[in-house]
Amino acid sequence: MVLVVVRNHEVLIKGYGETAPTSGIRPDANSTIRLCSVSKVFAGELLLQLANEGKVRFDDPLQRFAPPRYTVPKGHGGAPITLLELATHTGGLPREVSAYPAKTPHFTFPDQRFRWNWLPQQRLLFTPGTKALYSNVGFDLLGDALASATHESYAHLLHERILQPLSLWNTTLVPSPEQCARLLQGSADEGLCTDTQPSGASGGIYSTATDMARMLQSLLHIQGIGVPDSPAISIYRKPGDLKSIEGLSHAGDPTGIGLAWIQLGDPDSPSMVMEKTGGGAGFLTYVALNPRQQTGIFMAITDGKGKNQIDFFHEGNELLAALANVPPVPAKTIPVRAAKKKAVHHPRKPKRAKAK
Repeated sequence: MVLVVVRNHEVLIKGYGETAPTSGIRPDANSTIRLCSVSKVFAGELLLQLANEGKVRFDDPLQRFAPPRYTVPKGHGGAPITLLELATHTGGLPREVSAYPAKTPHFTFPDQRFRWNWLPQQRLLFTPGTKALYSNVGFDLLGDALASATHESYAHLLHERILQPLSLWNTTLVPSPEQCARLLQGSADEGLCTDTQPSGASGGIYSTATDMARMLQSLLHIQGIGVPDSPAISIYRKPGDLKSIEGLSHAGDPTGIGLAWIQLGDPDSPSMVMEKTGGGAGFLTYVALNPRQQTGIFMAITDGKGKNQIDFFHEGNELLAALANVPPVPAKTIPVRAAKKKAVHHPRKPKRAKAK
């Protein structure tokens, strides 16, 4: 496990356990980790940057950025899927396009061609903007739209607008052999460390604790440390305005939905949290912010042997509250076992493909 804490101008990075089973080496600030669905936070930041510059608008239909001769399905009454709906999981799309093919490296499926061939054949699960359903493919389509709007690849857009300005030199979609050699390993063989550009917007980013500390500083608007300001974290969908919410309650019951971010607690309370969960490829990840107290945490843990019943996300909320010196947000109402099972935001390989 690696833990990152940022509180005002204080930074703490700690490693626990081993980098791999029996390695005897403790993880450190430069150990490579998979961010999994915490990667979506970066996509939300890119959307906001481009919207502020007028290169895209939140209410732009996805159809505007579709490849030639591809038609994006619409909801009841011809309601289109917009970029904001993709970023808030309200576009009417399913979680995934299908189960992962056997022996496919994590976060490499579906690629752009596959999902755009898949999309025109779909019937939306609900009219865009009326419900929330967690969708990985929705974020990958958002990444495609942002790349199309700037005539750049998503990887280049990410590097140019976030990674380079924040000096996140070990955050990437295309890890080097040296970065892969530093990747934390859980108890199971989770396959190759490889190019994950196909799911760059939804879950493919690799990073380190050092880089995530700088990202937290940016998100919390901490001044005087040479890190550019991050755009404000805002809420764009309220649960009361939606018919239902599914797949967004891993860390607690949402009180608001942002650009990938989930709000927990009363927005007027000093305890309010903005969070994003992640999971897959043997990792659980979590980023949680208390903007009022300029306090944030990032945690990444690899799978161990046996059944671990710790409620990872809830414990993170408790830790954040203690560090910010505020009461914790209410615990989630779903059972711990169900939460852990649902936390894997990308499906694991079929059992037959696992080489234990």
